[in-house]
Amino acid sequence: MEPLLPPRPPHPLGCHNPPKPARQVMDAIVFVLRTGCQWNALNATGLCSSSVAHRRFQEWAQAGVFEAFWQQGLLAYDGLEGIDWTWLALDGAMGKAPLGGKKKTGPNPTDRAKRGTKRSLLTAGGGTPLCVVVAGANRNDHTLMDETLQTIPVERPEPTPEAPQHLCLDKGYDDQEPRDLAATFGFTLHLRTRGEEVAGRREAGKKARRWVVERTHSWLNRFRRILIRWDKKPENYLAFLHFACAIITWRTCLQG
Repeated sequence: MEPLLPPRPPHPLGCHNPPKPARQVMDAIVFVLRTGCQWNALNATGLCSSSVAHRRFQEWAQAGVFEAFWQQGLLAYDGLEGIDWTWLALDGAMGKAPLGGKKKTGPNPTDRAKRGTKRSLLTAGGGTPLCVVVAGANRNDHTLMDETLQTIPVERPEPTPEAPQHLCLDKGYDDQEPRDLAATFGFTLHLRTRGEEVAGRREAGKKARRWVVERTHSWLNRFRRILIRWDKKPENYLAFLHFACAIITWRTCLQG
């Protein structure tokens, strides 16, 4: 990750203390991401001061470091194992945002209209996260489909009759717009309507495909900082999401 970090500008007065090592600051950011603690809690850990960690985090987020780290992980995984483009799954997940501000938050219909946020996630066949976007909790899943598919950070191969790309969706995407988008992007759509979702049973011999995106959402919830959105700036919350997706991707790559 170190080659992705932007160089530190010199202090204008030329008399500032030496900056904290990037590794030490990154350890503090990972601590916040995993535990979900407040930035000020870092002062008691001895890792790094809260002001330095928060300032450097915002600098790296604005420079796109965490998204680039995720992209490098996807490229490494594609080179070692190969991204499974055959079966893709897309789904949204809602969370609380009590201090999330007014940007990309909205009344959560499953939480008595309290302020909440939604993340829309696309995963590969094995559950590797491919792209994620953030919106208010009151946004319907199907309205985020286009934005999500447009943000894939690596090049997607062209689907062919010999190598089709299947896209699995749940009843939340039961609308004409997802069907049109699937045709535009060249996906083979697998979408159960609301009636079929309730009455459907998995047929013997057929493998379930959509559950991998729900498992990846569960993996993301292990990072307590993104389970509840405390960041007022959506850019900071999205940077934490990118960092969590990067860690999942690199872990999958190394374990493979």
